[in-house]
Amino acid sequence: MGSGLTQRAVAAGIVLALVVGATFVMLLYSMAGMRRSQLQAGHSTQVLVVANRLERRIMDMETGLRGYAFTGQERFLRPWQEAVAIYPKETGELKRLVADNPAQRERVHRIVAAGASYIDDYTKPLVLAARRDAGAVTVTAVAEGERRVDAIRADFSALVAAEQSLLEAQQRSSYEAARRAGAVGAVGLIASIALIAAYTAYLTRAVVAPVRRVAATAGRLAGGDLAARVPGRGVGEIGLLQRSFNTMAATLARNREELAASRSRIVTAADQARRRIERDLHDGIQQRLVSLALEVRTAQATLTTGPTTGLTTGLPDDRTELGERLNRLADGLGEAVDELREISRGIHPAVLSRAGLGPALKALARRSPVPVELDLNVPTRLPEPVEVAAYYVVCEALANTAKHARATVATVQAEARNGLLHLEVHDDGAGGAAAGGGSGLVGVTDRVEALGGRMTITSPPAQGTTLIVDLPVTGR
Repeated sequence: MGSGLTQRAVAAGIVLALVVGATFVMLLYSMAGMRRSQLQAGHSTQVLVVANRLERRIMDMETGLRGYAFTGQERFLRPWQEAVAIYPKETGELKRLVADNPAQRERVHRIVAAGASYIDDYTKPLVLAARRDAGAVTVTAVAEGERRVDAIRADFSALVAAEQSLLEAQQRSSYEAARRAGAVGAVGLIASIALIAAYTAYLTRAVVAPVRRVAATAGRLAGGDLAARVPGRGVGEIGLLQRSFNTMAATLARNREELAASRSRIVTAADQARRRIERDLHDGIQQRLVSLALEVRTAQATLTTGPTTGLTTGLPDDRTELGERLNRLADGLGEAVDELREISRGIHPAVLSRAGLGPALKALARRSPVPVELDLNVPTRLPEPVEVAAYYVVCEALANTAKHARATVATVQAEARNGLLHLEVHDDGAGGAAAGGGSGLVGVTDRVEALGGRMTITSPPAQGTTLIVDLPVTGR
């Protein structure tokens, strides 16, 4: 089964795994890019913070130096002193932060050099000169300081502008990475859902629906419909299941047909044996007994009458005793003939063969110990096996009613309609009857089913018994 369900399920699982895996890989790639952009943005933010702090240090130097130069008060030098002390450390941090960016590294080197020159070449000599002579600080010297500070601030502005441009680019990159991650996730989710939906639809069409059809057909098969079949167009294992089910159903149908034919042959053979026994009894032993009874009567008449005149004469005692014995013998033979006739009628009633089902059921009702109400609608003769089966069904039902039901009345309905003979026997007795409970209905059930019929018994306790039989009427 190269295209079996297992292979297809594995292939679908691989495709789904590839789609999900590719989606996750692209998501991880986008997230990694977004992470890099965020790290770079954080780095640029640190550069901007340190650059702004350094620029404030330069401004603090210039402000403190100007205040000291004009006032000569040492307290104005405190910001300058603090800025000069911490400036090398902060410039070192800024150089470390821009070490991977050549353009920014060059700008920082210019700023550091200009700052160092401003401190060493301008501020420190100016402070020494102001301490020796406050009047030595001229306007020109102050203007030189402002020029140097403006140049350094211009370098800081270029550095900050470049870093802000880089930060904006990194933010755009991070946004693009986030947007790309969202798009990839959405596409992957939609593709996964579509693939799962398609696979579910395929499983429903190729597996679930055929299995449900097989289950429904199995229910019909269990209910007795052996002609039930399923389409054998399934894929792989499902197709094998369908074909195996059809083969099993065909085998069951063939076995049932063979069983029905065998039971029909057995029932037919039994009926033929019944008729042969009845005929042998009627034509053989019964006729022989009748002849013997007639001969006994003749001998009795000869004994009690004269040989020529036929007039009764006085008889000695021994002849009288012999006549009485012959009379008892003749009566016994007559009773034997009647019993044999009754037995012969039970084996295969002659009225059934001569007149059909209706008269046979009427004769059966007359002989029943329980009063029987008849409702017969069988206007024509039916096939002999159907009539025989129906007769024995009613016979067995009435016999059970008389023996076990303690009923006051029984009803027998028979109607030929729609190709079926419908029989219904009901009594108002004790109920509780069952086909396999020793009621004698097992043989009747076999006879009915051998003809393709169906028999049901409803017998709730204390509510009477109803026996329903449907026999197909064929072969008219």
